[in-house]
Amino acid sequence: MSIDVGDKAPDFNLFADGGDRIKLSSLKGKKVILYFYPKDDTPGCTTEACGFRDNLPKFNKTDAEVIGISRDSVASHDKFKNKHSLPFRLVSDEDGKVCNAYGTWIEKSMYGKKYMGIDRATFLIDGKGIVRNIWRKVKVPGHVEEVLAAAKEI
Repeated sequence: MSIDVGDKAPDFNLFADGGDRIKLSSLKGKKVILYFYPKDDTPGCTTEACGFRDNLPKFNKTDAEVIGISRDSVASHDKFKNKHSLPFRLVSDEDGKVCNAYGTWIEKSMYGKKYMGIDRATFLIDGKGIVRNIWRKVKVPGHVEEVLAAAKEI
């Protein structure tokens, strides 16, 4: 399954770091930056998370909430968040249903070996729950700044 710009963002109700639950639909009225990443505490994912962390005051000025999502456990998210002082929520999609709903669970290939994994992707969702921008196959350098510029425009 995949979604496109203009679609209603698929709702979810999942556990986040600290054991709290997050329901996307409860954030209506706020922009949401929902970014999918492959694995806690790996080089690219750490760089991306720290980029969102360092720019969070700017995202807050656009009334946007940043949420990271991967298939890692809540315990893994807690360690990752504490190690890098991440001030936003990390959501655990252990069964992969949300990744499937957003089309981020894909076949990947490394050194000729095929496997399933998360496609690094970001979704900008407006206050009415509509997807306004999508970045797929994200390259980390410059990505956070690109998302921030788009968030300022909606």
